[in-house]
Amino acid sequence: MEFTAQEIADLIEGTIEGRPDVAVHDVSKIENGRPGTLSFLANPKYTPYLYSTEASIVIINDDVHLNGDKKINSTLIRTPDAYSAFAKLLETYNKKREPQAGIADTAIVSSKAHIGKGVYIGDYVVIEEGASIGDNAQLYPYTFIGRDTSIGRSSKLYIGVKIYHDCNIGQNCTIHAGTVIGSDGFGFAPQQMQDYKKIPQIGNVIIEDNVEIGTNCTIDRATMGSTVIRKGVKLDNLIQVAHNVYIGENTVIAAQTGISGSSTIGRNCMLGGQVGVAGHLEIADEVKIGAQSGISGHIREKGATVLGSPAYDISAFKRAFTYFRNLPKIVKRIESLEKKLKDRQENK
Repeated sequence: MEFTAQEIADLIEGTIEGRPDVAVHDVSKIENGRPGTLSFLANPKYTPYLYSTEASIVIINDDVHLNGDKKINSTLIRTPDAYSAFAKLLETYNKKREPQAGIADTAIVSSKAHIGKGVYIGDYVVIEEGASIGDNAQLYPYTFIGRDTSIGRSSKLYIGVKIYHDCNIGQNCTIHAGTVIGSDGFGFAPQQMQDYKKIPQIGNVIIEDNVEIGTNCTIDRATMGSTVIRKGVKLDNLIQVAHNVYIGENTVIAAQTGISGSSTIGRNCMLGGQVGVAGHLEIADEVKIGAQSGISGHIREKGATVLGSPAYDISAFKRAFTYFRNLPKIVKRIESLEKKLKDRQENK
């Protein structure tokens, strides 16, 4: 699949400096660009590569000033925001690679399911009765959709996604391979014989529009009511969201984070990798939580930034860590002072 500089410039509304007919068929990083590839320059520290790259086309910001004494072999396309323009091109490229609409012969689709227009259903997909698949949705091979579950318009479910019964997935959502949504929450009542009785999980999962979920995540159904992921949320790979959790709009969560049951996370929050959130907690809007932090209490201050396990204010954590790092020296000083004090007492 090829694009000329002129086609790219028209798409991103850019200005060409060089040959408008030069074509590219792949992408590359600017530092190791190859002929026939498209690259971009957004970070000023990579500017020197502009004069050495072999990429055929490079997208740059309008405000990049060139060194007239150095030769540039690439055709340049200027745009107000090179990074966003490049992302737009990749999105266009991906859309051209998407599978065509249709239902594979090996798919099993209930006659009582509703399938919208322009839907792609891959090999060995199973769709149970009462399920609803919105227009232009894409279900890749080995996906499972349980009874009475709805998938919104233009959502994509990649290979092996499993969505249990009675769940609702919004429009323009992306769920990556191996993710399971709607499995039972971890609910067991201790018994007198020191064993456990399973508590039926009769709720569901609601995922609103424009949510992206990475590979091998698990989002448990509620015991009662709903586990809710609000619109615009982005989840990385390998994340566990337990029963009755609520995640607010546009919150982003990095890989290997675990959120325990019935906790509420506000909107526009950022959680780093391997964060652990205990159950029944409230986290305010716009909170930032550093990687590997342990959240064992409520965070009710809007916009707070915390770090550590247990987590607390990041400024206080950094000061405490400075002392911790110097702890061996401090211990030696204390031991030395104790020895001097002991010697002085013995010599009296």
